[in-house]
Amino acid sequence: MALEVHQQSPEVETMAAQWPIVDALLGGTPAMRAAGETFLPAFPNEDADSYRARLNASTLFPAFRRTLSVMAGKPFAREITLFEDAPPRIRELCQDVDLQGNSLHVFAGRLFREALAYGICGALVDYPTTSGARTLADERNLGARPYFVHVRHDQVLGWRIEESGGRLKLAQLRISESAQVPDGPFGTRTVKRVRVLEPGGWQLYQADNEGKYQVIDEGATTLGAIPFVPFFGAQTGPMTGVSPLLDLAYLNVQHWQDSSDQQKSVKFARVRIAALIGADELDGQITVGADYFIRLPRGADMKVVQGSAESVKVGREELAALEDQMIQTGAELLVAKPGQRTATEAATDAEANKSDLQQMAEAFEDGLDQCLQFMADWLRLPEG
Repeated sequence: MALEVHQQSPEVETMAAQWPIVDALLGGTPAMRAAGETFLPAFPNEDADSYRARLNASTLFPAFRRTLSVMAGKPFAREITLFEDAPPRIRELCQDVDLQGNSLHVFAGRLFREALAYGICGALVDYPTTSGARTLADERNLGARPYFVHVRHDQVLGWRIEESGGRLKLAQLRISESAQVPDGPFGTRTVKRVRVLEPGGWQLYQADNEGKYQVIDEGATTLGAIPFVPFFGAQTGPMTGVSPLLDLAYLNVQHWQDSSDQQKSVKFARVRIAALIGADELDGQITVGADYFIRLPRGADMKVVQGSAESVKVGREELAALEDQMIQTGAELLVAKPGQRTATEAATDAEANKSDLQQMAEAFEDGLDQCLQFMADWLRLPEG
């Protein structure tokens, strides 16, 4: 069946299946509680009230979020710098690269964090429509300039890739958007849109009240390519990727579940339950305390039932071992691994091995170079 313009391609659906767990972990304890049985299944025969009380008492250990913050921040410990021969106009635009007041350093840091968390995101190097402008000077007088647009992981709907001269080329890209439009004399409402990009042109679709998408705008561009650059965590295909921290995410969910079990076990071990033996004829509630006594029938007995402290200790040790495993899993991004080495690299011990994070950072740098080149292409400069 042919895809509609707003539908995700099968490749995107495969990637999207892993995103809810990342969303919940980044949302912290409130998001994990809101997910309910998705990440914290109920026990067999556990009634709704007991489950709700257990769920609302559970607290997330933020291993995934902390690791993501540390790893995403390492490549940006120092300010991004451009080569000395970068055009002055490009340097100027990089001070506010997205028309939102964000420098290239800030914009790139957000991209890298999302790529590390979800496995994919992208940057669209756009240019405003300049009707009536005939020269670059006219466009500059109008304030027109290329700028970066952060395309989130869940905005990419699908693509087409063609081979040209032995190289793969992006021939079509669909991106979901939303916009605020007037609603009545004073209000606004959000409408769903899809932007379809092709080399040399674009179309903008908008959903009507029945959810059907119609073309509401279109135009041509002066570029012979789609000015979009994808960024990946761990790339799995030409336009697909997965988070290198996904295993850590699943371990974090396991810790969320085991921690809830441990909390319930500790609570049971702390509570002492009175057990009456041979006192079936007693009716009503029995008050137990230091200032009370209980009168039992002849031959009856009373004992105290309490959970085993040993089981609590075992549970605590298992949680500690799981936390150590999460630390090790997250730190694997920093472990140097042997790879293909050139003669020059072989002569330098420091270049002999590279970690996954270092390789990601280098690929990310290449992506930023492509973005700057698209910016230069819009300005008709030779190099970006």
